[in-house]
Amino acid sequence: MKKHLLALSLFATALPTVSHAADYVIDTDGAHASINMKVPHLGYSFIKGRFNTFEGTFSYDPNNVAASTVNVKVDTTSFDSNHAERDKHVRSNDFLDVKKYSTATFTSNKVVPKGDGEFVIEGQLTLHGETKPLTIDAQFIGEGKDPWGGYRAGFSGTTRIELADYGIPVMGDASYADLELHVEGIRQ
Repeated sequence: MKKHLLALSLFATALPTVSHAADYVIDTDGAHASINMKVPHLGYSFIKGRFNTFEGTFSYDPNNVAASTVNVKVDTTSFDSNHAERDKHVRSNDFLDVKKYSTATFTSNKVVPKGDGEFVIEGQLTLHGETKPLTIDAQFIGEGKDPWGGYRAGFSGTTRIELADYGIPVMGDASYADLELHVEGIRQ
């Protein structure tokens, strides 16, 4: 019996260790995450804004980045460019039509590591009632214990959306929006 247990334990230690992705909740309560956007204005400058209310989760394993997943839900009524009249216009049916489309979502379906902490996240963005593929260029910022006894991981990302792809009217040179994403998650 002892020989059988010894052989079984040796076999178990010879198996490769399997790592599992850790699950994180995006820290929006502590304002440690942001979804920012920039659109051209008349060819002279850019207008910047952000979505103040969103939530999401991600899974991440530094030993198997390809197994990572991302899910984010954005309250489009929370659009804020620090200018009340402009925000009212952007939220109107001229653009985001937040009365009809109050939520935007992103769900990843593939993460492609590029090396040196960089990767591409491919997924589906639903915005303004349209669902289209979206690719985000992302970068791992860091991970570790936080001062409150938790464990965090952080990332940044950029992407461009063509407004017409989502049925959002184009006005002048404002045919696209560049998104800048900063995500810090708390491990669950």
